[in-house]
Amino acid sequence: MASNRHLGRIISLQSLYEYEFRSKAGDASADIDSIVAKNIEPYAKALGDVDFVHDLTHGVFDEIEQLDKELQPMAPEWPISSISPIDRNVLRIGLFELTRRKDQVPPKVAINEAVELAKAFGSDNSSKFINGVLGTAYRNIGGEDNKKHAEQEKPKEESAAAQTKPEESSEKTKDENGR
Repeated sequence: MASNRHLGRIISLQSLYEYEFRSKAGDASADIDSIVAKNIEPYAKALGDVDFVHDLTHGVFDEIEQLDKELQPMAPEWPISSISPIDRNVLRIGLFELTRRKDQVPPKVAINEAVELAKAFGSDNSSKFINGVLGTAYRNIGGEDNKKHAEQEKPKEESAAAQTKPEESSEKTKDENGR
């Protein structure tokens, strides 16, 4: 049976959200391992690759503070604490996969999966916000858009220079010939 990574990301999001919610509510019994195990149980057969869920959830969980520090400059108008808990955890998962799992998850897949999670579980504008922040993260780490932008600028400059030179030379030719 093939693994269903999208379902795995959903379970990871639910687990991170539940842990954060219970911890902020003062629930001392909140344990990420038991939360993940409980959330995997109903979907274990459909999921297939339970290690993916554990690895993703623990990877994000272990680096929450660092991920939040990296996310803050990408959304300066929105302090991490003021972002909804669902969106915050979607951003963490997306950034984790984008920056720490790039050898396992293509960047566009990481961003698209985060956007899909935001559409399913976030508010009306969550997917746009998530896409914008993770798109910025992708460009900041030297993503394809950065390269494309640089390549697009170079031909424009060269073609502008090429257009200017013939006009100047034809004007000089006209002036020299008296026409």
